[in-house]
Amino acid sequence: MAIDLSYDPVVQDVIDKTSEFVRSHVLPIEEKFAGDIAAAGGDELRLELRDRARDLGILAPHAPVEYGGLGLNMSDRSPVFEAAGYSVFGPIALHIGAPDEGNVHMLAHVADAEQKEKYLAPLARGDVRSAFAMTEPAPGAGSDPAALRTAAVKVDGGWKINGDKWFITGADGAGFFIIMARTAGEPGDRGGATMFLAPADTPGITVGRHINTIDRAMIGGHCEVAFRDVFVPDEDVLGEVDEGYRYAQVRLGPARMTHVMRWMGSANRARDIAIDYVARREAFGGKLGDLGMIQQMVADNEIDLAAARSLLVKACWVLDQGGHGGDETSIAKTFAAEAFSRVVDRSIQMCGGMGVSDDLPLARLQRELRPFQIYDGPSEVHRWALAKRAVGKARKAAAAGGKP
Repeated sequence: MAIDLSYDPVVQDVIDKTSEFVRSHVLPIEEKFAGDIAAAGGDELRLELRDRARDLGILAPHAPVEYGGLGLNMSDRSPVFEAAGYSVFGPIALHIGAPDEGNVHMLAHVADAEQKEKYLAPLARGDVRSAFAMTEPAPGAGSDPAALRTAAVKVDGGWKINGDKWFITGADGAGFFIIMARTAGEPGDRGGATMFLAPADTPGITVGRHINTIDRAMIGGHCEVAFRDVFVPDEDVLGEVDEGYRYAQVRLGPARMTHVMRWMGSANRARDIAIDYVARREAFGGKLGDLGMIQQMVADNEIDLAAARSLLVKACWVLDQGGHGGDETSIAKTFAAEAFSRVVDRSIQMCGGMGVSDDLPLARLQRELRPFQIYDGPSEVHRWALAKRAVGKARKAAAAGGKP
């Protein structure tokens, strides 16, 4: 049976419009402010870009149609998100940046009808931003979510939450938080977590220090957030009590892949800049692009990008079929995060001194891309999980007297 990798004309139109919008309008703003979203205007710029994207019919391609989005599945989102990611401000413009994109996806799948109207509807429209409060200072939850220490205690009519979070992307200026807190068991236990929805102005929520990181394109920063006797009514429990880890998987697999999609766009841009440079630059009696060592780097970039895209396509297909996609998303995320850094590094090398200067955006793109090997699970954790599952299957097969 033939495999059709083409896109529906409606989706292709969204891809084309997104590419034109990002390259003609968004990219110049990014260049003007050297990729610093706060310097470019933060939420004021976000709202301006949102309105332009809405007028073009490309806003929120991932969000449900009934809430103003385009309702694209994972496979169809991929080229649109990639086109948006050509500028690090592109995801903000289309309202598909982290963490809002992942929160829209999760709320659409987990929230009840009232929660969807209260939280999902304004988020999908881009009227507000959101934050996902999971990561904690050591010894709390980080790469190991089971270490969760933030606690929620049942009280009359709801829950009271106490704990500290950090590296909470988008916290400054968020309209509401999705809070992961322990409702059963002890830190280290695999279960017992619950998700809670809380408006940002809920008493007891304090957004503190911005943790300075090498990336500058995440709106709302990466912040410390304190929760002190935060009351959340029963109706704002997201999903079932003690099932938070299960619901997190609804968000994490797709969110890892949308990260790959967005950063694919940035890696494409780095590749394009380097190819344009070596095609023009004369040295050693000819064009740099005619030198074998340069051609090898160009080819290796093409291979890394093509391989990452193929792994992404497979993972998105599995998710669209309703599969868990644990292996596929871990493989695609780990490979792509490292491949994109290689692409940018080679591109810098090909451009020489220009590559490490501010005259080209390559050094800035490298700073934006490097954290992806840590965000949404470090490469080492994904490798550990892949190996653990593979060895586990082999042990089960051996115990059953068969072969894997």
